[in-house]
Amino acid sequence: MSADPSGSRALVLVTGMSGAGKSTALKILEDLGYEAIDNLPLSLLSELVQARGENGRPGPLALGIDSRTRGFDPGDIERYLEPLLGEGERGEIALLFLDCETEVLRRRFSETRRPHPLAHDEPVDEGIRRERALLGWVRDRADLTVNTSRLSVRDLRSIIAARFGPEAGRAPAIFVLSFAYSRGVPPDADFVFDVRFLTNPHHVPALRPLTGREPEVARHVRDDPAYGRFFEGMVAMLTPLLPAFERDGRSYLTIALGCTGGRHRSVAAAEDLAETLGGGRWQVTARHRDLDTEPAAPAMQANR
Repeated sequence: MSADPSGSRALVLVTGMSGAGKSTALKILEDLGYEAIDNLPLSLLSELVQARGENGRPGPLALGIDSRTRGFDPGDIERYLEPLLGEGERGEIALLFLDCETEVLRRRFSETRRPHPLAHDEPVDEGIRRERALLGWVRDRADLTVNTSRLSVRDLRSIIAARFGPEAGRAPAIFVLSFAYSRGVPPDADFVFDVRFLTNPHHVPALRPLTGREPEVARHVRDDPAYGRFFEGMVAMLTPLLPAFERDGRSYLTIALGCTGGRHRSVAAAEDLAETLGGGRWQVTARHRDLDTEPAAPAMQANR
């Protein structure tokens, strides 16, 4: 489906991986003025929409649908939606898919001690794998897919409001994310910049225990002769692209900067970039994925 990004929708279908935040998304939509209904059987979808149309569409509607819904079948979404997607309805119906990394989902289910709805008597990982395969068709057809692995509730609210709120069409939310290459590239990054070529504060004993948020570390990173040209080039490349993403209807954008440990160079550069981009109309937030991870022991570091 392809919905017009401007203006709130008559109907938003909210689905995705169990534990990815569907209930939170429905609550956010409710706060934005939607009537929220969770786990509505798909067989009743057409009747509900038609009834609202006959009553003059009193307000926008958000429906939560996931693998817990009785008789859920991903193919049914297309079958029940197809009659509603005529010329007059197509721009008023949107599909929001909430995704999440498997490791994060595993931790969430472990912390809450809730069973996965598709795991039955099997490990949580098996339920997650089965559900991801089951929902692949739906994810591919979503108008907006949001990976909630590293998002706060506030971040999720900004993304949903930018796409489905009464002021939809405003500038998308931009997340500038630092990360450690040793722990993998963020899977949902739209742009990835490698700053491992910069002088590493890790090798300065006084700076090693600090992070890129500290003035001493930030100064060390900026003093690298290559930093100024790199930073100016990065900003020059991104600045004309941001309006293009906005015109394309994007609700959020993730710009990732990585270094070896995710604590010094990438953090300092991400803070600088967030401050620079945030000087305009963009909603910019700096996030540091690996900032709180434990640094390697000095003996191991010395042998790198």
